[in-house]
Amino acid sequence: MIFGIDLTLLLPFIAVGFAAQMVDGALGMAFGVISNTLLLSLGVPPAAASAGVHTVESFTTAVSGISHAVHKNVNWKLFLRIAVPGVIGGGLGAYVLSNINAGTAKPFILAYLTGIGFYLLWRSRHYPPKEKSPKIVEPLGLAGGFLDAAGGGGWGPVVTSNLLVQGASPRTTIGTVNTAEFFVTTTISATFITQLGWGAFTLATVGLLIGGVIAAPFGALLAKRVEPKTLMLMVGIVLTLTSLYNLYLAVGR
Repeated sequence: MIFGIDLTLLLPFIAVGFAAQMVDGALGMAFGVISNTLLLSLGVPPAAASAGVHTVESFTTAVSGISHAVHKNVNWKLFLRIAVPGVIGGGLGAYVLSNINAGTAKPFILAYLTGIGFYLLWRSRHYPPKEKSPKIVEPLGLAGGFLDAAGGGGWGPVVTSNLLVQGASPRTTIGTVNTAEFFVTTTISATFITQLGWGAFTLATVGLLIGGVIAAPFGALLAKRVEPKTLMLMVGIVLTLTSLYNLYLAVGR
């Protein structure tokens, strides 16, 4: 018992936060999806779950972003192109989720992401020898920020996967999307706090925060060390599995 908190209740959430952030830091996605799914399965309301996860991500993405910058995984020109529209979309999505039900379109979005996941799996077997600069960037930032807030997770799956589809470098795409996520998720958290207060910061979010901050520096190192083709394959696997699982949950309800 520390500060009145039973560590046996906290440890499972620390483990989930650590694992989710390791995946997120290395592949540019999945912390929000994994953590939000866990909180929803425990009966936390969607707006409160998304608020709690984004509050945690404000800290984990700060550590992760610094680590990616140190390892030179960030394309700063691309960063500016996705961060600004991402902040706008994130603030709007948080406001929408706090005030109306935005879950109607979720199954369609998840089906789209599943298709992108399968395509990335195919692309990993036919990895192009020459990388290309992505053309469609700002709309991805806007859509990714909105869906991340309104859907409780989606910045990485939407932005990272679509930039990779356009031929961007896996390593710098993952690092850039992770670094930009700090500004997006901080905006989302601030919007949620103005709408819902601090009630979403529960024992679960404390555990996710501890585990996520511990893991954050290691994900950037993995992204730097792993071969681009392997990164592409891993992104495709994680995106496909998480999208299919959440699609099952959304349709099943």
